[in-house]
Order: sequence, then structure tokens, then C-alpha cells
Amino acid sequence: MRCTYCGFLESKVIDSRESKKGISIRRRRECLSCKRRFTTYERVEEIPYMVVKKDGSRQPFDTQKLLRGMMKACEKRPIQISQLEEIVEEIESLLQERPDREIGVAEIGELVMGRLKGLDKVAYVRFASVYREFGDVAEFRRELEDLMKEK
Repeated sequence: MRCTYCGFLESKVIDSRESKKGISIRRRRECLSCKRRFTTYERVEEIPYMVVKKDGSRQPFDTQKLLRGMMKACEKRPIQISQLEEIVEEIESLLQERPDREIGVAEIGELVMGRLKGLDKVAYVRFASVYREFGDVAEFRRELEDLMKEK
């Protein structure tokens, strides 16, 4: 496995863990050259799940893209990356159970928002503000007011 820092081709596995749903194996590695640590994931490659975008186009489901979007919403919040990885795994598991292998971007957004709402309200609002594309401040304010009522 190539080191993500120095490019050296050999590393040793320090820790291996199977995901909760058994979808992937997370391996913590240490480069034998620079001694820095990095994480890799092993997954069984299958027929890709397709995401149907708002404009009707389709693209393969990308777990890293989903994770990056959630990480952006969770910046400077007390949320561990492992919690976000767990959400991605849950969504990927739901996709695996679907017979049609397609999911709309709206459905993915709702799933993420539902999980973030229970995890961190600020992260939820951040994600929702990008995902829902609020047309004006009034729409955003209504969402915040609904969130405050749920307390």
C-alpha cells in the first residue's frame, strides 16, 4: 500500500476493524519509511449504486463525496469522524437493500439531515442550508424556528 505522505510502497497494518454492518474493513497503517500513519478501507466491489441528481442525470454513489459534505457541515463541532463514517455506512447499507440500485439525491439529503439532526443541531442547519438551497432568509428562519420548537 502506497504511503499517502511520502509515496513509499510498504507499510505495516497496526489495527484492523470490520465496520458494524460488515461492509468494509478499516485498516490503520504505518509507513515503513516516514513512520506516519494513515487509514485505508477495503470493500467488496459491486455494481455501482447510482445517484439521480436534481437535473435527472445519474452518477455513481460516492461515499467519500458524502463524507466530505458532512465533514464540511460539522467543521468546528464536537463530532468525531467515526460518527460521520457510521452515517455513511448506514446510508450505504440502505442502498444495498434497494432492489433498483438507484437513489435520488433528495432521499440521500433527507437521510443525512435526519442523522445530523439527532447528532448536532448546528451541523444539521449547516447541511440543510446547502442541501435545501433556501431561497431567502425567511425560509431559513422558518427552519430554525421549527428546530427550536423541537427542543
